[in-house]
Amino acid sequence: MDSIKEIYKIGHGPSSSHTMGPAKAAKIYLDRHPEASGFRVNLYGSLAATGKGHQTDAIIIRTMAPKPVEIVWRADIVKDFHTNGMQFEALDGSGAASDAWTVYSIGGGEISEGPQASREDRTVYTLNLLSDIQKFIEEEGLSFWEYVEHYEGEEIWDYLAEVWSVMQKCVEEGLDNDGILPGGLRVRSKAKQYHIRATGYKANLQTRALVSSYALAAAEMNARAGIVVTAPTCGSCGVVPAVLYHMKHSHGFSDKDILKALATAGLFGNVIRTNASISGAEVGCQGEVGSACVMAAVAVNQLFGGSPQQIECAAEMAMEHNLGLTCDPVCGLVQIPCIERNAMAALRALDVSLYALLSDGKHLISFDKVVDTMKRTGKDLPSLYKETAEGGLATAGVRKSQLTGVK
Repeated sequence: MDSIKEIYKIGHGPSSSHTMGPAKAAKIYLDRHPEASGFRVNLYGSLAATGKGHQTDAIIIRTMAPKPVEIVWRADIVKDFHTNGMQFEALDGSGAASDAWTVYSIGGGEISEGPQASREDRTVYTLNLLSDIQKFIEEEGLSFWEYVEHYEGEEIWDYLAEVWSVMQKCVEEGLDNDGILPGGLRVRSKAKQYHIRATGYKANLQTRALVSSYALAAAEMNARAGIVVTAPTCGSCGVVPAVLYHMKHSHGFSDKDILKALATAGLFGNVIRTNASISGAEVGCQGEVGSACVMAAVAVNQLFGGSPQQIECAAEMAMEHNLGLTCDPVCGLVQIPCIERNAMAALRALDVSLYALLSDGKHLISFDKVVDTMKRTGKDLPSLYKETAEGGLATAGVRKSQLTGVK
């Protein structure tokens, strides 16, 4: 497996697949062709189907500025390797194209040139399955976070400290914002009002209300194309910050404790990314919000003293109860149902963590098995339920022709 740094990436929302990945590819291609008069970028499959709502064209044009960029939308062409395909071409003064480069945005801000592409060996962890990791830490007497430090080195704590700082700022800025979110759906920010109302509840209700407001805050910042942390994606960026912000401010856990929880959460997210997918375009929202729910659940479970067996149990339940979750954003915007899903997943993470803490950690279906099930379920989902905005709630919601401000 790669470093957990691949799970936690800092950048602009609203989509790691549709903004972070394309921006990274655009920068690489721009650096290859500083002599070009302009560029043509062909967007394929899901990247084209929901690219306008996700601001894919805007981020590519901004990244390659001041050179002019022609965007060609080809949602009708779906590449075999991955539905989020792009092809960059350099244009000379006469408009002639050269050096066509096909690349894919495969989730979490990562790009790939395809199945046969050679890539730099970034392997950090020798084990990919959680069952093997559990066996290793049992034999060595390690916790999950110590396992991360064992392979990543002490420098991982500086990286996670920056991640945590950005997460906290994202929540706090989100709570301080109000008004209509961009995109034309006329969705109003809810985080600030939810937080105000939460403070008036009694303690038994206040916990859940506050966590909801924190998740909404971060997810709404993502919808505004603000700076967020993928955890593991932009579309699911509100789940982990919400529960950890609550753990710090309502339960008094130190930043040091939370960094250890982030390490464990990143490890579990990494196992999902390696053995299945965190891309909504590939496996639906179970890979995004489902994975985020797993990460938040294991972080909370560890903070409250869960054993490795209880932590694994929480992770399995978190994914099990997100199986089959579709990715069906209305008009391709990361707003409906995405923002609300972040809040619901944060609450579910608290629930499954508590459930696992009440148990001895023994259960029939292992985390590795449920991850494999998620992968197979995602492959079986029709493409209209995987980020294309062609099915599910996307077809029950508002049509683009009814919107204002959607370009």
